[in-house]
Amino acid sequence: MHLLVNYPPTVSVSVLVNSLKGVSSRMIREKNYPRVSKKLWGGALWSPSYFAGSCGGAPISIIRQHIEQQQTLD
Repeated sequence: MHLLVNYPPTVSVSVLVNSLKGVSSRMIREKNYPRVSKKLWGGALWSPSYFAGSCGGAPISIIRQHIEQQQTLD
């Protein structure tokens, strides 16, 4: 999953990621999607790891284009 997130510099990346994972997990579980339930990580929706990178001043349009061009796995 690729996300383009603008957040305040006072928030640490780990707090941001944990919040995104927690909220999205609760929302997805509330919807009770059967396809998702089959692919859980030992009962967890998300793996415990993550990668965060900086875009170093690249134009948002270029970053958005990169994200939109990523392939999806079904």
